Amino acid sequence: MPILSIFFGIIVRMWHDDHPPPHIHVEYQGFEALVQIDTGRILKGKLPKKVASIISEWCETHQSELLENWNRAQRFETLERIQGADRD
Repeated sequence: MPILSIFFGIIVRMWHDDHPPPHIHVEYQGFEALVQIDTGRILKGKLPKKVASIISEWCETHQSELLENWNRAQRFETLERIQGADRD
């Protein structure tokens, strides 16, 4: 599964041809969650409260890039990296 971004120890991934709604896969220190792109809310799984807040804000900031990647993934195209919340 392609990595879109890594910041503060948080790994953000997206699968090609994944099921709707548009979402990302987030991993952090043994926690895993599916996060909806347009709302930043956890659909499945669990993240520490602070990490969930960081991801929600990050999704809002990078929503257009995430949705562009979602559309690329649906067409099995190469996904673009996205700047992390730590500006790395």
